Amino acid sequence: KVLDASTLSFGTRVKWFAICFVAGIVCSILGTALLWLPKGIKLFAVFYTLGNIAALASTCFLMGPLKQLKAMFEPKRLVATLVMLLFLVLTLCAVFWWNKKGLAVLFCILQFLAMTWYSLSYIPYAR
Repeated sequence: KVLDASTLSFGTRVKWFAICFVAGIVCSILGTALLWLPKGIKLFAVFYTLGNIAALASTCFLMGPLKQLKAMFEPKRLVATLVMLLFLVLTLCAVFWWNKKGLAVLFCILQFLAMTWYSLSYIPYAR
């Protein structure tokens, strides 16, 4: 029952959705602000990626984690989901393993576009 959204009251689910979503936005903005510091590219990539993960996780409180995962991997949004997850991972690889700042920034931009595409996949006729 823990993985089922119905175990939480509607008000609690909405509250935690808002907390996670706002935390995601704050992380993304903080990451962008940290970009201008020396060696800030790593902080930028980590906080920006964490922001996107938190925003993505926020919907788990509305739908429930299992329903969210099922929806993410439905055939109509499978490619969008895989591309989004790929750029989340590639962003972190670029800063921690490859030490390529330009590539990290490019992957963050592609991460943003992939998250937008993924989000639009939930809106009928939006893609």
